[in-house]
Amino acid sequence: MKRPFLAAFAALVAALLLCAAPALPAQAHTSLKSSDPQKNAQVKTLQKVTLEFADSVQFPVVIVRGEDGKRYEKGDPVVDGPKVTEAVTEPVPPGRYTIAWRVVSPDGHPLEGEIPFTVVGDQSVGAATSAAAPDTSSASAPAAAAPATAPAARADDGGQRGVPGWIWAVIFGIAGVGIGMFLSLRKKP
Repeated sequence: MKRPFLAAFAALVAALLLCAAPALPAQAHTSLKSSDPQKNAQVKTLQKVTLEFADSVQFPVVIVRGEDGKRYEKGDPVVDGPKVTEAVTEPVPPGRYTIAWRVVSPDGHPLEGEIPFTVVGDQSVGAATSAAAPDTSSASAPAAAAPATAPAARADDGGQRGVPGWIWAVIFGIAGVGIGMFLSLRKKP
């Protein structure tokens, strides 16, 4: 009589361990803390894009795209722990732009998001002149880094593709109970 009880208890412990295992890596997701330029910002010029995450990231991809689809990033992004920096081609003409980014968090899950912003150029000289000579105003108005809460929320929700952890917990729980029942109800030779 003790053997079926021990087998069922062992199966229950195994099921609980298997249920807890998929939830552990999900705690290591990182999030976007700030960006330069920030979401919906209006900047005079753009020389580089800086993204700062809560943790170190790997394999970054940063694309700076205008309304017309033209891309303005120059070279590969540079990673320095939680900071990712991407240089842009100059001059960046006035208009609306989107920074599309994708990184891999320490637990291996990809995160992605978009940050819209506008380059307004130097209003005192005129849009045509500022597009031709952006170096005259680049030092006078750097974009301030501020928390970008919407892209971080998108990264946490949308960047986690695949089966949610609670579904894995249910699957492994049912499998554990099934294994325990099989072991406890099998006939002894």
